[in-house]
Amino acid sequence: MSRRAAPPGTRHPSPWLMLVAAMVAQVTATAVVSTPLLLIPHLHLDEGLSLVASGALAAAPLVGTLLTLVVWGAIVDRVGERIALSSGLALLVAGCAVALAGARADDAIVLALGFGLCGVAAGSSNSASGRLVVGWFPAHRRGLAMGIRQTGLPLGVGLAALVVPAAVQTRGVAWIVTLCLVVAAVATVFIAVTVVDPPRHASEDPSGGANPYRGDRRLARIHAASALLVIPQYVVWTFMLLWLIDRHGWSAAAAGVLYAVSQVLGAAGRIGAGWWSDRVGDRLGPMRQVAVAATAVMLLLALLEGSPVAVAIMVAATMITVADNGLAFTAVAEIAGSRWSGRAFGIQNTGQYLTSAAVPPVVGAIVQYAGYGWAFAAAAVFPLAAIACVPVATRR
Repeated sequence: MSRRAAPPGTRHPSPWLMLVAAMVAQVTATAVVSTPLLLIPHLHLDEGLSLVASGALAAAPLVGTLLTLVVWGAIVDRVGERIALSSGLALLVAGCAVALAGARADDAIVLALGFGLCGVAAGSSNSASGRLVVGWFPAHRRGLAMGIRQTGLPLGVGLAALVVPAAVQTRGVAWIVTLCLVVAAVATVFIAVTVVDPPRHASEDPSGGANPYRGDRRLARIHAASALLVIPQYVVWTFMLLWLIDRHGWSAAAAGVLYAVSQVLGAAGRIGAGWWSDRVGDRLGPMRQVAVAATAVMLLLALLEGSPVAVAIMVAATMITVADNGLAFTAVAEIAGSRWSGRAFGIQNTGQYLTSAAVPPVVGAIVQYAGYGWAFAAAAVFPLAAIACVPVATRR
């Protein structure tokens, strides 16, 4: 069964309302799957878990997501954005319920399984919300719109950072997971009654429905570059809280506030990068320059990580290392076309989640045995390699 466009005469919703819906889905899924990552300081410093073990718990939702992203992309291509988003968020509620059972029983395995299921559910928002934005916005406004949509990731992490580090100290893990369940349930209802699938216009599909990977290496190169660029992003996201508390003596509450502020700045960076790409009519040239900046800021952080100025550098790193995401997603959608963009988003996200899932345990081991400076220096290698992977700038 192929997806059908809205019949003639159907009243189209506001593209901005669809953007809001896409962001609600993305923020909700991101906040939930970021929760175990933000539990690392509590688990490591208060409960005595090793960084490798607590990092493995944080990686559980990433593993769940990367295993199912291409499947979700195919589902979106087949049945449309509304069904994919609604079913994905309903599955997120189920995952939170399993995680809650694990938290109440103090069973780390069940807790990890629940968050892993949440990761599976989150894959729907990664593919479907991007398709929703691309489908409802014209090309000359698409970079900005996708940049705004991509703020759902840092905003979701930032909102979780405002709640999780401080509340887990007094209320416990079960209370945190219950809050995740309630938020996911509300978002599910909102998406089900709001989202309308965008019409599909064959004239706007550059591939004409053919496989865009055949005879064209641009998509593969974008996927590779994005997988490399997400590594410093997840290094910063995963270890900023612990670094502030452990290395610089901040309280958990103060560190959570700065973490949230840095995520808002990261969201602004994504919007700015999208606006920039619309102005120049080019997604990939700006993406390459972001890779250069990410390399520089991670090297600077590695050299100065023990000094007071390092906190400002860390905040800058949270802004720079996320700025490429919207550029890459927009380029992927425009090259793949409407009939393949769901699967292309799935492949794009799979590469990113495959590399990012390794970050918490692997970088945790580097921090534990070599220190933060070496971990940040290692993270700088990957955006350096990404510079060569970004294909020649492709204009609209």
